[in-house]
Amino acid sequence: MLADLAPLLLGGLLGWAGVHKLTGPAENVALTELLHDARWTRWALRALGAVEVALAAGLVLGVPGAGNAAAALGAGFVGYLAWARAVAPEAGCGCTSSRHEPITARAFGRAGLVVAGGLAATAADRSWWAAVADRPGPALVALVVGVAAVGALSADLDEWWVLPLRRARLRVLGHPHRAVADDGVPAAATVELVETSLAWHAAAGVVRSGLLEHWDDGGWRFLRFAGVADGRPVTVVFAVDATATLDSAAEPAVRVTVVDDERQEVLADLPPVPALLPLAD
Repeated sequence: MLADLAPLLLGGLLGWAGVHKLTGPAENVALTELLHDARWTRWALRALGAVEVALAAGLVLGVPGAGNAAAALGAGFVGYLAWARAVAPEAGCGCTSSRHEPITARAFGRAGLVVAGGLAATAADRSWWAAVADRPGPALVALVVGVAAVGALSADLDEWWVLPLRRARLRVLGHPHRAVADDGVPAAATVELVETSLAWHAAAGVVRSGLLEHWDDGGWRFLRFAGVADGRPVTVVFAVDATATLDSAAEPAVRVTVVDDERQEVLADLPPVPALLPLAD
């Protein structure tokens, strides 16, 4: 049944990815490393998005050859991801997610689904609508399984299932870093949260230590690190909501201040971060 429904499922995936490329941002994408121009990257993604939408329509409508074309496109995706992972591992692939997501096994999984779906669509001996009409119950189950597989490989749907699962785990098992259930969010959890933020990436060029101390004040938690900027010792202080964790705030508001230890002056400009990392506003 999954093979019979492969054109519909793959059409949905390619249509979703194509619409994202046609309408979404083209920032911090590994393709820029190859084209060396953000404008060319944007136009390349738009063109690829148009191809994906056309292929999606062909698969859903049962156009001959659409499955083979989709499988070839998926193989191209696998090659592109392998190259991008080697030259710009922190950049996004620009595939389906509207959020920045470094290239991980998820991206390779999506590309593999495109290849497998294209081959299955080519091998199917009847149309997907005939399969649905013949056995609607199993077809519905197969559709749910297929959509769940695609959703599990996309960061866009994390807030629908990953975060609820994490919160349920916390309610049942308690926080994994917390020694006592009622003594607040532990510092380790706050550090974990800060290290995923844009503020951390903006200051990564000067931080030279682990967490030295932390304190709470006015609902904020402050984390102090030591660093070096332009050959001079500095203090780096991050501020974040004292109650926030990765499970409650995937993209928290984090502020960072860098102070020259000798001059006691706040640095207005930080050293540039590595290429392709997102910059804080």
